[in-house]
Amino acid sequence: MEDTRLIDIKDRIKAELTGESLADGGWDEEEIVGYIDATLMTYPEYIPIKVKKDIRKCIMNEIIGYDVISELLENDDITDIMVNGESDIFYERNGKIHRYGKCFSSSAKLFDIIQHIAAGHNRIVNESEPIVDVRLKDGSRVNIVLPPVAINGPVVTIRKFPKHDFTLEKLIEIGSITKEAADFLKKLVHSRYNIFISGGTGTGKTTFLNALSNYIPSDERIVTIEDSAELRIQGIENIVSLETRNANFEGNNEITMRDLIKSSLRMRPDRIIVGEVRGEETLDMLQAMNTGHDGSLSTGHANSCKDMLSRLETMVLMGMELPLPAIRSQIASGIDILIHLGRLRDKSRKVLKIVEIAGMEQGEVMLHELFRYEESGEEARHVRGTLMRTGRLMHTEKCERAGMNPEKEGSSGL
Repeated sequence: MEDTRLIDIKDRIKAELTGESLADGGWDEEEIVGYIDATLMTYPEYIPIKVKKDIRKCIMNEIIGYDVISELLENDDITDIMVNGESDIFYERNGKIHRYGKCFSSSAKLFDIIQHIAAGHNRIVNESEPIVDVRLKDGSRVNIVLPPVAINGPVVTIRKFPKHDFTLEKLIEIGSITKEAADFLKKLVHSRYNIFISGGTGTGKTTFLNALSNYIPSDERIVTIEDSAELRIQGIENIVSLETRNANFEGNNEITMRDLIKSSLRMRPDRIIVGEVRGEETLDMLQAMNTGHDGSLSTGHANSCKDMLSRLETMVLMGMELPLPAIRSQIASGIDILIHLGRLRDKSRKVLKIVEIAGMEQGEVMLHELFRYEESGEEARHVRGTLMRTGRLMHTEKCERAGMNPEKEGSSGL
């Protein structure tokens, strides 16, 4: 059958489904599929089974799915989807961005999909409220920006999450970290070192945080705090997951990261995991780390370990005017280890540096380097290198209390 004929069949069935019978009847997915199949059976021309499946899938995507981007959402190899207006769609796979060969039929269709996404989470997005963040059923994070803020048309950015969580073993396998460094970090997590992960957008901070959390002892009580739930903590039974809430239409009832961190301290947590600090909640996180909640984990955006220290200082000042020496003292006593992640020019994600916060000296936070990624060349457009050991842990008290030897090879170190 010709493509135009198939398009005609598809459009006719879709028009029937979106008519009064569907709107009034409130059909479920199974009934819609049944109607499509029954209608296809009435056509005099032979329609191959594969073509029938394609028509059914296309109609379902347009009516109750996400139209042309449904295929991208179903592809487990794709990590990010970027819609820049109805005609320009891009996706990221294996660290590289590609242009998608399909587009929305019109800007109105894209707007319908946006409203479908927002309505599914009781959110409204329009010219008065042109920016919204929501989460799909599978956990994918969606950012929507409408005109007039988005000048060239609606922008939808979707960050997908892998169906199978990355472990440190998997990260070793793909070359993101060495076994030596991974075993070292396992001991630090078990020994309740406060660890902060820094890196730019898309460097895998949340993935790495999830991987480290696998080595938290299973008998501990964990509280996770996020502005958009992304963490998947495995193997912990006693876990509380908290998520921020945006203000309502009147600007009331907002629940911030600061609110959740303060509330978590009354929940008797052994550790607090803050998905990402971006502002004034940084001070509350540091105070939690300094008041008996050792082993806490968090992430933040920065271009280097030193840059992360500066950003932490700035974020604390966003919430409270404190002398800089006092802020630096909080950082030096609260955070034990900084891990910096990055993406190389071949788009691969790597642990670039692991440093220990050694303390204060002349009013400055001192960093002691433990591991550093060193390039050794390039082969077939792939960067070669390894994470080299450059120093030994200075503050070993927590490891000693846990019966761990951080310098002994192997993951146990007992």
